Amino acid sequence: MRVLGRGLVVLVALFLVPGVEFLVSARSFASYRYAPPAAGRLPAVAPPVHASGKPTVAIVVGNAGANVADTLVPYDVLASTGRFNVYTVAPERRPVPLLGGLDLVPDLDFAQLSRRLDGRAPDVTVVPEMPSDEDGDRRVIAWLRSTASRGLVLSVCTGARLVAEAGLLDGREATTHWYRLSGLQHAHPAVHWRRGVRYLDDGNVITTGGLLSSVDGTLRVIERLAGADTAAAAARTVGWRHYSPGAPARMPESRLSPSNAIVHLLNLGYRSKTTRVGVVLTGGVGELELASVFSPYAEVKAARTVAIASTATVRSRHGLTFVPRARLAGAGDDVDRLMVPGTTAAANPDPEIAATARRAGVPLEYPHRQPGFAFDPVLASMARTFDRPTARWTRKILEYPTAELGPSGPSWPWTPTLRLVLLGLAGVAALAVVRITARLITTGSLRSRTADRRADGSPGGGRNGLDEDKEEP
Repeated sequence: MRVLGRGLVVLVALFLVPGVEFLVSARSFASYRYAPPAAGRLPAVAPPVHASGKPTVAIVVGNAGANVADTLVPYDVLASTGRFNVYTVAPERRPVPLLGGLDLVPDLDFAQLSRRLDGRAPDVTVVPEMPSDEDGDRRVIAWLRSTASRGLVLSVCTGARLVAEAGLLDGREATTHWYRLSGLQHAHPAVHWRRGVRYLDDGNVITTGGLLSSVDGTLRVIERLAGADTAAAAARTVGWRHYSPGAPARMPESRLSPSNAIVHLLNLGYRSKTTRVGVVLTGGVGELELASVFSPYAEVKAARTVAIASTATVRSRHGLTFVPRARLAGAGDDVDRLMVPGTTAAANPDPEIAATARRAGVPLEYPHRQPGFAFDPVLASMARTFDRPTARWTRKILEYPTAELGPSGPSWPWTPTLRLVLLGLAGVAALAVVRITARLITTGSLRSRTADRRADGSPGGGRNGLDEDKEEP
């Protein structure tokens, strides 16, 4: 029993410090994902001009924010056609966080959109994933019921949660991200949920799988409103090689595997808190290019991204306005590397960005030097700079059919694994120090008591327990 008890104490010491570190890191990352922007005035940015005669698409972002890929990927695909008025809209027009720390200024609020459309519903409403927010959810759900339901609704990823809560999916077939599907099945049993399909078209509602499945769902919207040729051209423009005209492409019925779970927990607990990637925003950057850098790191909780720019606001290729959280001057001191998304930025490197990287002594990367789908080079960079299992897990979470990861990269997430081991050893070492200290204190106390007894003639002191200063009778 004594040996068993000691073994249990050692096990507790081995896992206590890593466990505490994991909980602290997970809690910290949860707060970071949709951390609100700093309070301030709404930047003086005019909404885009409305072109009469074009169908209008409203991409909803809640007051508490929205998923960066779910929002920006459909926006870019639709805007690239030039055939739609595409607006980001929110209950209120103020900067909102997109997943990963990219702050967006919505084009319009609900009331402004209604005035632009003379009270009509938008032709298409895109509903991305939004963080749960009681007041914001209530306002978005009410607007979906009263307004968006009169047009075509495209739910992206777990944006299906809000569409289902608005009652627009009852009795219909629908899909969502495989990782969240079981939870939505339980919460909304009246919906006929399906796995293993990139999108489902059910009349005035189209639902997609997770994240990059939104490309296929968006192309379906374009097919219906502008024709298959326009959809095919849009797929070519953004470099999407997986377009399936007229029908949804099948995909594996993904589930969380043990290896996925281990990689996920290692990154969340022992890499995400200490790894920061600075993302430099430049004028004219593509919206999909932005999503390709912010989304992968945030989705698998492998690192924290921070939006950096040399100006107070940055305008994207199709007119969205972003507010950086850090200025370029001095920003490199707080990050492990700098990434500059965008083909335009890669073709015309800014000397100020290079100087910032040199001054901070951090690597500088332009991921979009070559044409193609924007996520490809970022996933290859993750495989090379982190490890291949993390990059493969990211691809699975993104629902990306294929991605060239390149030949290089560690075969396992050794960095967070080593941190886990060292924390465990630190716990055991701390236990050893405590036990040794306790023994020294105990031994010192015993010696002190023995010395005291010798001094006062108590049994055990002097000859035969008698005081040596007394004469024997």
